[in-house]
Amino acid sequence: MATNSLPKADLTSSGRPVFLQNEIECSILSSVDLECDDIPNFPLLKSGLLVLTTHRLLWLPDNSSSSSSSSAAAVALPLSFLTHIFSTKKSVKTLFHSPRVRFQASLDSSKSVVMTVVMRGKGDTDAFLAKFWENWRARAWENDVQTQTQAGVGSSSVSGSGPGSGSGGFYTREGAVRMVGVSGILRKEQEMWESTDKSLQEAFQDLNALMSKAKEMVILAEKMRQKLLSGSNSKSSATNDDEVGSKEEMQDWLLSVGIVSPVTKESAGALYHQQLSRQLADYVRIPLERAGGMINLIDVYCLFNRARGTELISPDDLLRACSLWEKFDVPVMLRKFDSGVMVIQNKSHSDEEVFARIKALVTNPDTLRTGISASDAAMTLGIAPGMAKEHLLTAESKGLLCRDISPDGFRFYINLFPEINTDDVYLVKDYGIYNTWVRVASASRLE
Repeated sequence: MATNSLPKADLTSSGRPVFLQNEIECSILSSVDLECDDIPNFPLLKSGLLVLTTHRLLWLPDNSSSSSSSSAAAVALPLSFLTHIFSTKKSVKTLFHSPRVRFQASLDSSKSVVMTVVMRGKGDTDAFLAKFWENWRARAWENDVQTQTQAGVGSSSVSGSGPGSGSGGFYTREGAVRMVGVSGILRKEQEMWESTDKSLQEAFQDLNALMSKAKEMVILAEKMRQKLLSGSNSKSSATNDDEVGSKEEMQDWLLSVGIVSPVTKESAGALYHQQLSRQLADYVRIPLERAGGMINLIDVYCLFNRARGTELISPDDLLRACSLWEKFDVPVMLRKFDSGVMVIQNKSHSDEEVFARIKALVTNPDTLRTGISASDAAMTLGIAPGMAKEHLLTAESKGLLCRDISPDGFRFYINLFPEINTDDVYLVKDYGIYNTWVRVASASRLE
């Protein structure tokens, strides 16, 4: 590895780091400089975000800050490269400049360099230094190597092509958060069942052990999901429908719950809502695709909290995180209908496309006379009836539909008034929706 540069760090579409397998986020600091006088032409890394994980030290450009070096790319320094962390010395001089953390790293086999983290924000230097020491001494990356060695080549091909692989980790290249769960244990062979049973017995001894083993179960389920996905790709097209259906159902279970490294107030500190907003933007991409590009904010709150496990968030935190999307370049947005209902939708979502599908439904000869309900629209659009009703009300406000309120509820009809001649209301042209409606109404009377 060249000593004049650091490895680049992959980011999701919302600007969150793409984590490696088994990598957990531990601390985030803002307004941080990363300096190295020993490396010629060292990149200018000023006023960015510093993310400490169990495996790496990440420096990310802070896009929300005008003072950030926007031209700088995100870089990653594996903690395995570190050879020494210098202790901070308290003196009169340190009271007049920004806190610093110095460490020594070996970027190649021939030379070690001293790098400095300059904290210009309001982060807790002592707390960061303590976690820095703790993660470096824990050497979590060595445990990953041992696990892969014990699992063998076959299982490593299931879980990914290595820590640096684009297909590994808990985020995809496209920025979608990879979901995990515990349902995959049902498909494990007898040896894994015995290991799981032993892990559960140890986990219930105390709460700390339970939380530790829960992470192992999450990782196990992720490996099972990868096995299912790789197995489905290698199967021939002659696979019967029952097997395909069972695999899809199993994958749905695995995708339903589990964010391995949820953003917490303890790790993110003052950047909690900012990082929560970015992680939420990554998470909702899969639910949005399944819901047709739009999903109710209440449903997102339930799904996101279920995926976070014990790290629950409040409704205020969710709403504040969604409101921050206006400041970030993310593919989703928060929308509020005239009725007050709040939803999350893709920026690529088109109301005109939805209105065209509603118009095709409501102008069908079978529905011209009877109209449609929110349930009818929901079946056509493939969304929840509550969301379908909001679309119908919006279409009404645009002049496309008219509504009728009866004891049976709301029914919507195509708006015929634009086609009626005010000078001769009895004139019916030989074409148009009004002509079709008259013929349908006349035929129903004859019946």
